[in-house]
Amino acid sequence: MSEKVISEEPETQGFDRLPALWVRLSAAAAVLAAAGSVIGLLVPNVIYGRETPVLFNAGIAQDLVNLFIVAPLMLILAIRASRGSLRSGLCLVGFLAFTAYNYAIYTFSVHFGPLFLLWVAVLGLSVFAAAGSLAGLLRPGSGAASVRQHVGLPAWFLIALGVMFAVLWLSQIVPDLLAGRPSTSAALWDVPTDPVHVLDLALYIPAICASGVLLLRHHRIGYASAPGSLIFLSLTCLPILVIPFVTHARGEIVNWTILVPIGLLAAATLAVLWRLLQTMRPRSVAADNQPG
Repeated sequence: MSEKVISEEPETQGFDRLPALWVRLSAAAAVLAAAGSVIGLLVPNVIYGRETPVLFNAGIAQDLVNLFIVAPLMLILAIRASRGSLRSGLCLVGFLAFTAYNYAIYTFSVHFGPLFLLWVAVLGLSVFAAAGSLAGLLRPGSGAASVRQHVGLPAWFLIALGVMFAVLWLSQIVPDLLAGRPSTSAALWDVPTDPVHVLDLALYIPAICASGVLLLRHHRIGYASAPGSLIFLSLTCLPILVIPFVTHARGEIVNWTILVPIGLLAAATLAVLWRLLQTMRPRSVAADNQPG
C-alpha cells in the first residue's frame, strides 16, 4: 500500500512551494521599488536633480524598467513560486539579484534625498529574499538538479560573458590606475569610483562564472543559480536600451549605436535562458525510482 501511494504522488515532490516569508519579502521589495520609481518619474528633478546628466538619464531609465518590467514580473514570479512553479522560483532569484544590484547603486551613488530609506529597504528586502529563495532551491529534492543534459551551452555562455565583462572593465580601470588619474567612467557620474565596476568585479562576475562552472560539473548549485544568472544578465541590458530614448527625449546628444550590441546580447541571453528552462522540470519520486 505504501509503495502505491508513493508511486502515485504528483510532481509536488519535485519542488516545494516557496515559503511565505520569501514571497512576502519579494512582494514587498517589488511594491516599494515600483512606488519609488513612480515618485522618481513624477518628480525627477527632486530625486536626481543634483546628479550629472548621464546619471540623471540612467536613473530615469532604471525607474522605467523597474516600474513596467521588473517589479510586476517579480511579483508574478513570487506568487507562482509560492504555488510550486520551479521555473518561477529559478527566475525569481535573478530578478531579486538584479534589484539588489541596482538599489546598491541607488543607495551608494545617488545623492541623499527623500527616497533614501525606501531604497535601503528595497536593497535589504531583495538581498534576504534572494538568499532565502536560493536556499529553498538548493534543498535536496527541490527539482533544480533534475537536469543531466543540454547544459553545455548555458554554462559556457555564462563563463564567456563573465570573462568578457571582466576584461572590458579592467581595460577601463587599469589605464586609469597606471596613469595615476581618477576613474574616467566614475567621472561621468561624479562619484569616487564606478559602482558597476565594483559590484561586477567583486560579486556578480565571480558569481556568474562560478554558476557556469558548477553547471558544467552538474552541481546542484549550478542548476539552482544558472537561470537566475541569465535573468540577471538579460535585465542589465534593459536600462542600457532605454537610456538613449530618455536622452533623446531630454534633447541631448544620443549614441544610438549602443542599441545593436546590447540588443543582440539581450536576445542571445534570453534564447539561452529559454533553452535551459525547457530542460528544467521537477521530478516526482516515482520518476527518481525508475531504473536508468
